[in-house]
Amino acid sequence: MLRIGLAFLCAFLILPAFFAAASKTRLTDNPLYGVTTTSPEAFLGYPLGERLLRHDQINYYLKQIASENPRVSLEQTGQSHEARQQLTAVITSRNNQAKLDQILAQRQQIKYQGKQQGPMVIWLAYSIHGDESSGAHSAIKLSHMLATSEEKWVKELLDNAVVLITPTQNPDGFDRFSTWANGYAGKIPVSDPNHKEHKQGWPSGRSNHYLADLNRDWLFLRHPASQGRVALFHRWQPHYVGDFHEMGHNQTYFFQPGVPERTHPLTSSENQKITAKLAAYHQAELDNKKQRYFSRQLFDDFFYGKGSTYPDINGAVGVLFEQASARGQQQDSVNGLVTFQEAIDNQYATSISSLKGALALKSELEAYQADFFKNKHQQAAKKQPRQAGLLVSANHDSGRIKALTSLLTQHKIAYYYLTHTLSQGGLDFEVNNSIFIPNKQAQSSLLKAMFDNRTNFIDPTFYDISTWNLEHAFGLTLRRNVKLELSVLSQTQPTFTNEKLNDSAVAILIDWRQSQATLLLQQLLDRDILVKFAAKPFSMQLNNKDVDFVAGSLQIPLKQDNYQANELGNIVSQLASELKVKLVAVNTSAASRGIDLGSPDFELIKPIRPLLIGGKGTSTSEVGQLWYYLDNVLGVATTLVDINQLSSINLSDYSHVLLADGRYQTLDERFARKLGQFANDGGVIIAQKGALNWLDKSNLLKASLRSDRFYKQLFDADGLTFDERSAFKAKQAIGGAIVELKLDPTHPINFGLNGDRLPILKNKVLGFAQNAAPFSIAAKYASQPLLSGYLAQEYQSSFSNSPAIIVESRNKGAIVALADNLLFRNIWLGSEKLYANALYFIPALN
Repeated sequence: MLRIGLAFLCAFLILPAFFAAASKTRLTDNPLYGVTTTSPEAFLGYPLGERLLRHDQINYYLKQIASENPRVSLEQTGQSHEARQQLTAVITSRNNQAKLDQILAQRQQIKYQGKQQGPMVIWLAYSIHGDESSGAHSAIKLSHMLATSEEKWVKELLDNAVVLITPTQNPDGFDRFSTWANGYAGKIPVSDPNHKEHKQGWPSGRSNHYLADLNRDWLFLRHPASQGRVALFHRWQPHYVGDFHEMGHNQTYFFQPGVPERTHPLTSSENQKITAKLAAYHQAELDNKKQRYFSRQLFDDFFYGKGSTYPDINGAVGVLFEQASARGQQQDSVNGLVTFQEAIDNQYATSISSLKGALALKSELEAYQADFFKNKHQQAAKKQPRQAGLLVSANHDSGRIKALTSLLTQHKIAYYYLTHTLSQGGLDFEVNNSIFIPNKQAQSSLLKAMFDNRTNFIDPTFYDISTWNLEHAFGLTLRRNVKLELSVLSQTQPTFTNEKLNDSAVAILIDWRQSQATLLLQQLLDRDILVKFAAKPFSMQLNNKDVDFVAGSLQIPLKQDNYQANELGNIVSQLASELKVKLVAVNTSAASRGIDLGSPDFELIKPIRPLLIGGKGTSTSEVGQLWYYLDNVLGVATTLVDINQLSSINLSDYSHVLLADGRYQTLDERFARKLGQFANDGGVIIAQKGALNWLDKSNLLKASLRSDRFYKQLFDADGLTFDERSAFKAKQAIGGAIVELKLDPTHPINFGLNGDRLPILKNKVLGFAQNAAPFSIAAKYASQPLLSGYLAQEYQSSFSNSPAIIVESRNKGAIVALADNLLFRNIWLGSEKLYANALYFIPALN
């Protein structure tokens, strides 16, 4: 993270000549300033809002005013996937600007020493959904006002506070939308909702490069924009965060508090009281504009992975704002004409009310934050020779522990490595695969939220998911409230080492339970190196003792046509060291138990070439999650094809066809026959959730589906009043619950998973009947499936012991049918191995 200073910008900023001649606003309250500041209109050459801005235009404007005005500096928080620079304006008094380093040091003291010092910090963040662009435009209007205003309240604000303004939190999606809307805007504005300007193509600008909703990524941090955003939060530890969005064009304006009964229990009542007090300022500002609004409805404050709720579990007060969207210049609605300019003005108004309200409630916000961190700071914990906390193991997989520690580090959650293997409750927690997370620390509230397990709720209505427990998402073994001496803990990561290969080695074996083994496998295949997998478990004698290898373990024979043994060994060893994958070299093909290395039960892994279907009718987010997994986790070149282009695609050029959730109504019988032939000829179809409905209707799936119509007949509405209708519908929804699958561990699609139980996140009303063909059921829902979150008892009973994963053979190929998304937001690391198995192992079944 970099703060861009005044001198740097003056030296390097190059702007078109007409900007230099543009009209500017002059600060006259202090002749020592002697500066002028370019207005947005002067910078653009047209009124703000006449066209939708691009991200680079906004960045250039921020750089322009930072180079001109001593109240403004910039923070850089990395780049988006498409290498767009992410900037935040830091606006405060000239005196505060001169001592920002001191202020930043003071901000860290509240978390780690319990000291509340220095000015208040207010962070206003906009347009995390790229097609909600009014916020970003109001942000640059606000930036100019704060930089130039001589009003008394503004001077008082900047003397007593640092204001952070992040106009665009999703640069890639923002530019996708602005290009679309500007491209279809005519000289004469068209308000008809059917006009193409208001009907985005697939994917919309809401999501980022990998089609992810970044406002669901505050906890999971799978994307660089999120990582930079959370780093900024913890660097400044703000007191107040305003989170500015847009909603459907037929709405008015919303600000929090949301539905009181749907606030997360870990959020304090004091937080909600301050939110309610702030609401009075928003009311006054919008009433003055005669803008209608609502509060305490529709939106909740539950999932901590959102921008308005993450602050609440981190010592700040977060407030959500939602403006009716024109999705372009103007659009007709049930409430009259919604214009882009009006949306900008409304977002500006509540930005002003946020600043005025936070200033008025400064002492309360500071007291709330001080109380939040009271007795939590790490120094207090370090004085205890014996600490209680979470003892966590990733079960033979250092890769998932590395992913977990990376996540904890970014959230400023302290943890320790083990100095030696520990036993707890009959389980071994090994050095390389385990960590200890103390309960008592500055981030104890967030830690508790990230591993929260609950199944009882006052109101079972959720704007997003009802649970996200990382124990289940990462597939961890966890023991709570374990007490350990500091002497068995270390802050230093264990050193990774691999044994050196000797000249007598005949093969290299790799434990498939290691998550990084998937990337290593793909890199070996890219180099035309022959790799096999074990269809059955076996044991080898090493150093005079038997070492067990699970089914799915990889074998790389060191005698191959393309490579000399030494050369091949060096390539594999180097790649494994880079990826921190453990290797085992063996000097014989003879197993001490089970299959020998030359057995036909070692199956050859063929190179893969996946085809991923996207486009209108497919789930944007789930297509993106599959793409992210294939591209970032496996490192395999992936062809992404629009659903409307499939008729011209030669499927025989590909090894796999992947269908995410969706409706697929545009696909006809001709393509169904084409896809069926693809499977018969040896191709593998991987389909999940809604895609199964299309496969079923096209007679490609033998197993019978149970869709929402089947399950909803289980619910009885007799005797309910009209007022109870919403609660009844909420009960019928599956708002993201963690359920348990019971696996067939002998099935190749389950190789490399830990044991015969697997937690997954279920968020769609879909399942299978019990009539699946013999040997095709790879997993069933457990007899008591619910692990965490809300799932109506009717669903729990009906899903109990019913199939969840089915693999049907099709002559030379197969269909992998998944009732759920096992990648959920690319944070479900405990189950993502199933996709690797479907890609690399299932083709060898027939």
